Amino acid sequence: MIGSDKVIIGNCSGFFGDRLSAAKEMVQGGPIDFLTGDYLAELTMAILFRLRMKDPSGGYVPTFLKQMEGVMGECLDRGIRVVANAGGLNPRGLASGLARIAETLGLKPRIACIEGDDLMPRLADLQASGEEFTHLDKGVPLSASQGMTITANAYLGCWGIVKALEEGADIVVGGRIADASLVVGPAAWKFGWKRDDWDRLAGASVAGHIIECGAQASGGNYSFIDEVPSFRRVGFPIAEVGPDGSFTITKHPGTGGLVSVDTVKAQLLYEISDPRYLTPDVIARFDTIGISQEAPNRVLVRGVRGEPPTGLAKVCINTLQGYRNSMTVILTGLDIGKKARIVEEALFDAVGGREQFRSCVVQLIRSDKEDPATNEEAFAYLRITAMDPDRKKVDRLSSKVVELALASIPGFAGTAPPGKATPAIVYWPALVPGNLVAQKVVIEGKEYAVENLPPAVEGVAVETLPPALPPAPSGPTVRVPFGRLFATRSGDKGGNANLGVWAKTPEAYAFLREFLTTERLLDLLRDVRGCPVERWELPNLLALNFFIRGILGEGAAASVKLDAQAKTLGEYLRAKLVDVPASLAPS
Repeated sequence: MIGSDKVIIGNCSGFFGDRLSAAKEMVQGGPIDFLTGDYLAELTMAILFRLRMKDPSGGYVPTFLKQMEGVMGECLDRGIRVVANAGGLNPRGLASGLARIAETLGLKPRIACIEGDDLMPRLADLQASGEEFTHLDKGVPLSASQGMTITANAYLGCWGIVKALEEGADIVVGGRIADASLVVGPAAWKFGWKRDDWDRLAGASVAGHIIECGAQASGGNYSFIDEVPSFRRVGFPIAEVGPDGSFTITKHPGTGGLVSVDTVKAQLLYEISDPRYLTPDVIARFDTIGISQEAPNRVLVRGVRGEPPTGLAKVCINTLQGYRNSMTVILTGLDIGKKARIVEEALFDAVGGREQFRSCVVQLIRSDKEDPATNEEAFAYLRITAMDPDRKKVDRLSSKVVELALASIPGFAGTAPPGKATPAIVYWPALVPGNLVAQKVVIEGKEYAVENLPPAVEGVAVETLPPALPPAPSGPTVRVPFGRLFATRSGDKGGNANLGVWAKTPEAYAFLREFLTTERLLDLLRDVRGCPVERWELPNLLALNFFIRGILGEGAAASVKLDAQAKTLGEYLRAKLVDVPASLAPS
């Protein structure tokens, strides 16, 4: 290890499709003890299912093999261990692929794979024994789903990783290991933490949450773009974790991007709900996080308190609900509403009526301007999406919309040629008792059973002391875009979305806390109206977090929205004009 007072953990992937060269950049850019990679989003499990349908030996992230081919030798030479959840639906298959690469390169790493997350072989038996896999948002059992269950993977905690490292693994791969646990595992192994070291585990979980999405913590997707020196080759984040669970976030020297208090806050507020951040290992209290700028591109995080986990394991289930097809017609100039009705009526008449589809959504997206300065400024968009178990029926939409090209509205055009229907995969989140999920570590032909979750413990309470805040400023106001004062970060959680908002100063936060109520948010963002919204205050971060239920429908893989993962929601809020005290207005 590099030093005994900390463990240095660098991330090289925030999703399946992230920068391929990041692994080599992390290994060669400076000292690290561990290279981690998070490849699995809720959407990714559906993608991997489709890959496995094409090739039964697949189901893992193939790009991880390419990354390891480029760095495996250097990692072994430098004592860098690798931990990743790239195994997806087939961790053993990935481990076998790594072994083949190692043999080709003349290397002999100890490769461990972690299993136990895949509940599909046991799903029927678990349901027969009384497990209903009730949808966390809808409150209905899985048996009420109209689709066919294709994947069911429980989130695994860190203790399988710890066991693999104890057995001398150089590379550890698993399936649906929880994102943060990829960091908690190496830290717990390094420092010999116990299962009830709640504060230490909580600190490492927060570190894992910050670096899990790659460059989003180091300047990527950050609201105040002028603060970032360069977006060229944004450096991936590094967590330097200490034995007490405190840590520093940084990046390799000479890389693009920025590590600041605010870029770290941006990732802290990504894809969360209430301040009690649940993981399989611990509940991390986000309302206890202390954060400060330690040095340029170095942010210190400490003081995180932890509580015992719930004793329940979250399960990511995907169901095949049939097939969907979407097409977008460009409407131009005058009479946009009339043109939309003509296309809509003609198309559904041609296919035999919209009622034949299980579901059908028509969206008129108005981006056209009066007296347009360019052709594109005259455009509006009619987006039609249909879903049905009958693939041929949904496919017919494509040919029928083409037939309208010369027989409907003036200026008929499309954004792209109509395509074939694709599988409609719906995300179904559920909970099961943790004792039903057991990790298994497989290394060099030996298997080791690992309990996934510690037993639930009562009586551990965390008290928070909110920081003292100044009174909200008053006086004359000026009208400015909301985003000139406040930063945001938004993202998806199944069919829900979160929207984090924060201020840079206590004075600005005092105003924000009073100004941005749930009612004000609904007034500003009409798209959110009709969705249940929960609001939390995080004064330690000068932040608010909103959790918006149902805004994405059935989740990213089935959403009809152009932005199916709510990535744009925060910037939409920042574009709204609001009245703020003149003392807060930017100069």
